Amino acid sequence: MSKSKAVNVYIQEQDPERRTALEELRKLVLETVPDAVETMEYRMPAYDYAGDMLCAFASQKRYMSLYMDTHVVDEHRYQLRGLDIGKSCIRFKRFEALPLDEVELMLRETVQKRQG
Repeated sequence: MSKSKAVNVYIQEQDPERRTALEELRKLVLETVPDAVETMEYRMPAYDYAGDMLCAFASQKRYMSLYMDTHVVDEHRYQLRGLDIGKSCIRFKRFEALPLDEVELMLRETVQKRQG
């Protein structure tokens, strides 16, 4: 895990393939939720919205992970089939395997839940 305190540095520390994937994921989050606040939490890039964590992502030894609201992940489990899904974690080895349209929808649903 990175000891970086800045998202830019964290991403730049990754190998080129992962760097590209994480940059694209970052871009997706910020374009989908422009009011999200980018931080480093638990040694990984994280995005807060309305005072709560919207999502986070990390480059692990054998895969990359996207962490999101537990209920939202569970509601989209079927659409994410083929990926390694935990309680609030979506693990993927190749960025192309991550359904970006579904991730965007999940981000929007998380924001809606937060807005009440």
